[in-house]
Amino acid sequence: MARAGKPLDPWQVDACELMMAVRDGHWACADYAEWVARQNGKGGLLEARALAGFLLFGEELIAWSAHEYKTAMEAFRRVKALMKSLGEVVGPNLIDIDGIIVKVSNTNGEESFERLDTQQRIKFIARSKGSGRGFTAAVQFIDEAFAYTAAHQEALAPTTLAVEDEQTIYMSTPPLLGDTAEPMYALRARAEAGGDDSLGYRDWGLGGWLEDSIDAIDVDDRRNWSATCPALGIRITEARLLRLRRKLGKVGFCREVFGVWPKQIVTTGGGINFTVWASLLDRDSEIVGIPSFAIDMPWNRTSVTIAAAGVRTDGKRHVEIVESREGTAWAVPWMRERALKWQPCIVVVDGNGPAASLVPELETALAEIGATVVKVGGPEMSQACGAFYDDVISDELRHLGDPRLQQALSGAVRSDRGDTWHWTRKDSAGDIAPLVAATLARHGRMVYGATYELSNSFW
Repeated sequence: MARAGKPLDPWQVDACELMMAVRDGHWACADYAEWVARQNGKGGLLEARALAGFLLFGEELIAWSAHEYKTAMEAFRRVKALMKSLGEVVGPNLIDIDGIIVKVSNTNGEESFERLDTQQRIKFIARSKGSGRGFTAAVQFIDEAFAYTAAHQEALAPTTLAVEDEQTIYMSTPPLLGDTAEPMYALRARAEAGGDDSLGYRDWGLGGWLEDSIDAIDVDDRRNWSATCPALGIRITEARLLRLRRKLGKVGFCREVFGVWPKQIVTTGGGINFTVWASLLDRDSEIVGIPSFAIDMPWNRTSVTIAAAGVRTDGKRHVEIVESREGTAWAVPWMRERALKWQPCIVVVDGNGPAASLVPELETALAEIGATVVKVGGPEMSQACGAFYDDVISDELRHLGDPRLQQALSGAVRSDRGDTWHWTRKDSAGDIAPLVAATLARHGRMVYGATYELSNSFW
């Protein structure tokens, strides 16, 4: 790094010595994590480790991942500049470093460096649920781990499974919110528990939790500045920190400079906090007016769940599970009986789900009594899920505490599609039909439901 014109700070030297310590001929730290505030130079640690693995250690593939493509590309450009400083350009996309010819690939999405003598590579990728699948990496860099999710980890962690001497290196500032960065919280728990000599771990933050410590922290105490900013006096000055202090509030300064973590918020698989969900319980809640129903079933078709949704007198949405039984034959007759009582009404079904097979029979059974069957799928399913979530977090939904809905919510997993998402049966734990049915029933009432109100609960 010194030869490339970017000598390491003393704290970075210490980090590299720990990160690349050897025990019995193998890396002492199979996992290494360094949490440090922004602009202190954590990127330089990854650059040093990448060059060492590529030029000195013979590691076949170093996979450098970041949370965004643009972040991965910034790292790629920095490493390319270092390699040029170490050698000389000898042809189109070729760099000679002491006789080692390095090929530079600038292809969009395939940015990498390759040694032509050994075929070793450094590959830069943006993380996703699928990135990393299909290749084997000797070393993984998890850059900006605050945006590293459990789904990303499932895709990337197995890439080192067949490597005899693998290493995973995590670099980040602390998590921004307590409901993200599950792997970071897990690493912190491993470190604080002790007894794991395969983990190298350094956190430059003040410790504690942001919610508990904020009142006791003196943000103007220069001792806190020097304790949490290892590059203070090197690339960061007190004058710059003082200017930043004037721009950030106390919470922002504690998070961004002092590295104080927020408490972890344990959520359901669907991203809904258990505490928030519990706060929406109202055992006396009831619908006033026309209900909407929804029918769903698991992929194995072993049962059917029917949910209802409507609006309360206070305008909040109400959802509940009204029936759930084994088998499928009972569902259409039961629904016809309910529709006769509460006509007009809406019956919603996931048009791309297993319950879609009931639609033709449902339409026939309900047509003569004026009930409408609505098939939801694609973007509309994402709309329904997003609106259900919004109602939960904005305190606009109430439920009766049904354990079937609670259990479905606890095992639910979201499938991300671009900027939208929906509940997915494939990856969820257990039967999430009660949650899907409740989501669709709420969507049916708010989007397709009748506008007039009755004076009594539909029950």
